[in-house]
Amino acid sequence: MKPLFVPLKQRFTLESFKRGWYRFKRNPTSLVGFAIVTSILLLAILAPWVVPYPEHVKPFVDFANANQPPTWRHPFGTDSVGRDIFTRTIYGYRMSLTLVVVVLSIAVPVGVVLGLVAGYFGGWIETIIMRSTDIFLSLPPLLMALAITAALTPNIFNAMIAISAVWWTWHARLVHSIVSSLRNEDFVEASSVIGAGTFHTLFKEILPNCVSAIIVKITLDAGYVILIGAGLSFLGLGVQPPKPGLGTMVAKGTEYLPDLWWEPVFPGLAILIAILGFNLLGDGLRDFFDVEEV
Repeated sequence: MKPLFVPLKQRFTLESFKRGWYRFKRNPTSLVGFAIVTSILLLAILAPWVVPYPEHVKPFVDFANANQPPTWRHPFGTDSVGRDIFTRTIYGYRMSLTLVVVVLSIAVPVGVVLGLVAGYFGGWIETIIMRSTDIFLSLPPLLMALAITAALTPNIFNAMIAISAVWWTWHARLVHSIVSSLRNEDFVEASSVIGAGTFHTLFKEILPNCVSAIIVKITLDAGYVILIGAGLSFLGLGVQPPKPGLGTMVAKGTEYLPDLWWEPVFPGLAILIAILGFNLLGDGLRDFFDVEEV
């Protein structure tokens, strides 16, 4: 059974794509965000072929070249054991993007389904789901992730689990607000009248009207997840050495400030650029889909 009706604003057609792309490309910051995110993705995917010293990602020491400032040979300098910081920064992006993919792959479906159920059924189901969401939202995400990760073995896998455990709440609240405004619309009532099941109504009639807002939210979330993951690694609860985590590299580099400034500065700038890129892209996608508020 095909969806009965999807509001024109949310229906994806060639014409709507052209209008969205026109709004997107007129915003220079959107194009900058797109360029940044695309570059980061390509660098992370092609890291084994583009970095100059791939062996520096594994356990490696070269004390003869330790603590070297930025040069043409080592654009970001070297760390205290002679590893190339540029190489490790690019691989650090790989770790951060892996974290983003895993966390959002877990948190988004959970949050979307709970938001759909709460917004559609209402009553005591809505009360239980949304009050549970409010409890999780009342605590800072980093604090919750710290508590969960500290109770487990500090590593990147447990960091993913910890962040996923608190991230579903934002998507549950977003979808709940959209579904609450749609559940009394004519196309939803018509779906029930002709005998369509609850699954069809939720996922074929209502969910398509949430997709654009969810995509924008995911893009904005990506930068924040990178920041939370870097924070956990900075505190020793995320990526563990010798794996190249951006937060771990910043934490190690701060021990040598201000003399060896390049060790924490370049990984820190990498985090900043990634967050900036995803946020600018998210703002551009909001214009593309014409989403009023996320």
